[in-house]
Amino acid sequence: MIIGNIHHLELVPYLPTKLKQAIEYVKKNITQDTPLGKHDIEGNNVFVLVSNDSTEAFEKRRAEYHERYLDIQIVLKGQEGMTFSNLPAGEPTDNWLADKDIAFLPAGEQEQQVILQEGDFVVFYPGEVHKPLCAVGEPAHVRKAVVKMLVSQL
Repeated sequence: MIIGNIHHLELVPYLPTKLKQAIEYVKKNITQDTPLGKHDIEGNNVFVLVSNDSTEAFEKRRAEYHERYLDIQIVLKGQEGMTFSNLPAGEPTDNWLADKDIAFLPAGEQEQQVILQEGDFVVFYPGEVHKPLCAVGEPAHVRKAVVKMLVSQL
């Protein structure tokens, strides 16, 4: 997991070049007027999903992890709580890794929480358990971009 702010990438000089390029793409090309949905950067190797979502109470959210793609989750507008676990994933309740590269479980082991503000990003590598869209206080709307990158592209 790597965390930072898209406007202060100098504070994460260890960020791999491909990840920095993807974040720079979002900064340059994704605006408040960008349509929702999938936008190709490098076909299915690297793409960004733009969404308007609502956060929910922590207890209502499920943890997830991926096998082939890493996530760069970027808050474009609003505020989002997110949990993560430094421990391996347990047995998933829904395993769609083969078809959709996602598996769900009720929670990660020893979950920890971060709060992301506008411009903040977090990178989750395959196998890293995370629970996005957790409310910070009351549920609220959040606009975000999630870059999906095949880890083999690094």
